[in-house]
Formats: sequence, C-alpha cells, structure tokens
Amino acid sequence: MVEEPLRLTRYARGGGCACKIPPGELESALSGVFRPLTAPGYELLVGLDTGDDAAAVRLSGDTAIIATTDFFTPVVDDPYDWGRIAAANALSDVYAMGGDPILAVNLLAWPRDLLPTSIASEVLRGGHDIAQEAGCHLAGGHSIDDAEPKYGMAVTGIGDARRLLRNDAGRAGMPLSLTKPLGIGVLNSRHKATGDAFPAAVAAMTTLNRDASHAALRAGVTCATDVTGFGLLGHLHKLARASGVTAVVEAAAVPYLDGAREAARDGFVSGGSRRNLDWVRPHTRWGAGVPELEQLLLADAQTSGGLLIAGEIPGATVIGELVSADGQHTLAVG
Repeated sequence: MVEEPLRLTRYARGGGCACKIPPGELESALSGVFRPLTAPGYELLVGLDTGDDAAAVRLSGDTAIIATTDFFTPVVDDPYDWGRIAAANALSDVYAMGGDPILAVNLLAWPRDLLPTSIASEVLRGGHDIAQEAGCHLAGGHSIDDAEPKYGMAVTGIGDARRLLRNDAGRAGMPLSLTKPLGIGVLNSRHKATGDAFPAAVAAMTTLNRDASHAALRAGVTCATDVTGFGLLGHLHKLARASGVTAVVEAAAVPYLDGAREAARDGFVSGGSRRNLDWVRPHTRWGAGVPELEQLLLADAQTSGGLLIAGEIPGATVIGELVSADGQHTLAVG
C-alpha cells in the first residue's frame, strides 16, 4: 500500500493570513486599550494610530528602529515552502515601512504528538534561507507545544526616520501601484481543499518586497503599505482613511495570478476574504460593472502579497489613484 504524503494544511483550520482576526473586530478590541507611554529619549514615530504595517521609534538622529511580528498556520503542504513564505511575509512589514530587516527571531508552535520534529526542521530551514536572502540575521526565538502548527518571525529593522513609508502620507493626485498580482488567497484555499499545486503562487509569496521598497524610496515615494490578510481593499481602506483621501481603483487594471479567477468561480473563497469584503462595503462606492465575484477577488486575503504604493516604480502595475475625499467613501471601485 502506498502511503499518502503528509499534508500540513490538514492540520490547520485556516491558512496563512486568512487566519487574521477580522479587521473590524480587531479595531474594536484595540479601541481604548492602548495609551501613549513615556520612554525618555526615544520618540515613537509610528504607533497604533493609523494601523500601519509596523512600529517605528527614533533611535538617534535620523535612525529609526522598525519592529514587527507575524506568524500563521500552514498555507501550503510543503514544510520548506511554508517556512519561506512565513519568513518573507514577516520581513515584508519592514520593507513596507521603507526599512531593511537586520535581525529576526523564530516563532514556532508545534503539535509534537502529531507531527515529527523533522518537519519542523524543514520549516525552520525555509525561514533561515529567506532571512539569508534578505541579509538579515536570524538568531534564536521561541517555541511552544500547540494543537496547530504555526510559524513566523519577530523582526527588527532600521530605516531613515525622515523617509519612512507610511500609510497616512497619501495625497490627492498620487497614482496607486501594485507590485504583485492578487489571487494568492483563492489559490491557497484551492490547494488546501484539493492538494493542487500552484508554483506561481508560491513564487509570488516567497519573493521579497525588498527591491520594490528600495525602488519606492529612490522614486521619492512617501506612502505605502503591503497587501496581506485584509486584502487589497482592506489595506487600501486603511491607507485612504489614515491619509484623509478617497482611493479610486480601476478593477480591470488589477493583475491576478493564473487560475485565480477560476478558483474564485469554483467557490474557493476563504471566510477571511468574505469578512474583508463585509468590512469595506459600507465605505465603498461600487461601479455598475463590478460583480460580486470581482469584489471578492479585490478583498481576497493575501499571504506575503506585494506592496501597494502611492506612486509609480518600474515593474509595478498602476491600478488607480488617490483623489480628494468625497466625505462618505474611502474607496471607489469601477
């Protein structure tokens, strides 16, 4: 009898950034909980106020320390690829702020009674290789015995305090560019349900956002975010709200991975993506030619997605622009 290959995604209820707590619930939980703290000598440059990608503190002069963390359950069955994806996703928040990661530590939850540690070793090896590609030290971390496998990193980066990429720096007239195609969420959902492999999705998720971040800084960009669990529309809503503008998206201009539309049509849409759409609907003015399937794809929960930049850089796709706030909507999709 041929033994079936082990499928990591079967050990998790969800997968990847689709596991995030819904944005509306998260904002409600955080409301009123955190108050500014005093840390003499260290200015908080970016905190919770706008829901940006990472926190930033001025260390000294123009040097900013950028801190973030991210972890999730398996999004693919291959443990090495999962490790690479989780690491690239964790590092992405530093790049989204215009910084470079310099130090990461592992975060590992492992069901010791269900999965051998040899598989955990492959996950950690994947994380190590991505950190090496990023030129980021990886040292130590923390592990626990847990019912579900989870992996990620806590990452520290540095950046120029004068030139951080922020989600509250968008201004009317700026174009909107996307550096990776959408569709990762629906393809991962199909992979979890069927075992079908999508190498292009893995390639997208393991591509560092480093080059796009550096290109944005060279182009003088000041406003950016990355597209992960809240989907394109969710992250764009946060950016437009923080910047006091309305974001106009040309749905036909948004690029997708091969097979994404078919996966969505076949029903492989995660609950996280549907919750994303429910969250942004009251803030969105929809054009007549945007059917619900298209809306779901625009809200598709991405794992290790690309950067969403208020500006233009080589290789990125212009998908819309920022305009003056219309008083009711942060998003307009046509």
